[in-house]
Amino acid sequence: MNTLQIEPQSHEQSLPQAIDYRSAITTKILGTVEYVPTWQAMKNFTQQRTSTTPDEIWLLEHPPVYTQGIAGKPEHLLSPTNIPIVKTDRGGQITYHGPGQVIMYLLLDLQRRQLGIRQLVRKMEQAVIDLLEEYNTAANGSKDAPGVYVDDAKIASLGLKIRRGACYHGIAFNVDMDLTPFSIINPCGYSGLRVTQTKALSISDNKEILAVKLAQHFVTQLINKG
Repeated sequence: MNTLQIEPQSHEQSLPQAIDYRSAITTKILGTVEYVPTWQAMKNFTQQRTSTTPDEIWLLEHPPVYTQGIAGKPEHLLSPTNIPIVKTDRGGQITYHGPGQVIMYLLLDLQRRQLGIRQLVRKMEQAVIDLLEEYNTAANGSKDAPGVYVDDAKIASLGLKIRRGACYHGIAFNVDMDLTPFSIINPCGYSGLRVTQTKALSISDNKEILAVKLAQHFVTQLINKG
């Protein structure tokens, strides 16, 4: 399977009749989809987009898969595994995706939005931080290891690919998943890095609710010029 047929279940924000392509963004909820076809669909979308293509956010989850960034080192996989390993084109090292993890892929025209990579990363981190703040949970980003942490345990990983002035890939946010597969990798290339999830923080809202809230917080960050 080389393509992903996108059939959104809902739109969090519909496009106005008179479209301002600099601000228009559509959210698509895709359910559970395989990693490789989704990655190919992101590449196709970015390759085919024009100056008037509205930006999109894709909310989904993946079946179990390890993904290794473009500069990823194989030694960060510590043990043999039956879980597929995909060498992808995002930045960063190795991480794990699986059921119960919210994936928010960002397909944005950064040039049109006059948005730099560092600004985008900060906005991605802040969206997760603001979401967790809703649940009275303190979180923080890190300059040395991009992502979001709660008590030094990683709850969200970030990865991006920039092409033709646009980006794809995005955020992986742990909600209610089996964390065991993280134990055989150095998550994001850091030995001994702990991971956590919202379930461990006594946050009872499910992944569907948290996915939509995460997208809403990110859109708020995106339209904030700071």
